[in-house]
Amino acid sequence: MSTDEGADSAEFHPAKRYRPGRGRRVENVVMTALVRLGLVPHSYVLTTRGRRSGLTRRNPVTVVDDGNRLWLVAPYGVVPWVHNARTAGRVTLTRRWRDREYLIREATAHEAGPVLHQYVGIASATRSYFQADRNDPVERFIAEAEHHPVFELIPAGSE
Repeated sequence: MSTDEGADSAEFHPAKRYRPGRGRRVENVVMTALVRLGLVPHSYVLTTRGRRSGLTRRNPVTVVDDGNRLWLVAPYGVVPWVHNARTAGRVTLTRRWRDREYLIREATAHEAGPVLHQYVGIASATRSYFQADRNDPVERFIAEAEHHPVFELIPAGSE
């Protein structure tokens, strides 16, 4: 094995697969309360309507502001809130008890790459779910964008 081959394999680390644990509901309740109070930077409470049940679903999420647009990232992949958001085409975000409705548009891989790169810089708890590292070039994030849906948030009423 050459030195280059060893260096390449050392850089690759498989992404952790998301498996909701027993404490997920408790964690979501605690995080939701902290986010509602505005105590967690970049975070909001995402509200969607269950696509099958019709029930209101709430999840804490991290939003990326690239200076021009707001982006919603699904770091754990296609989880239930992603299906609900895709079906509805809109979501509500809450922070400090203020609700804002947004239409959503799913980003292409080339749009998502820079957003995912920025996301891993601000959401350290989810880094292990990405193969790309925060110091990797954007191309690595483009390559794995299909595993982490990204949505542009468009304020409702501005369409």
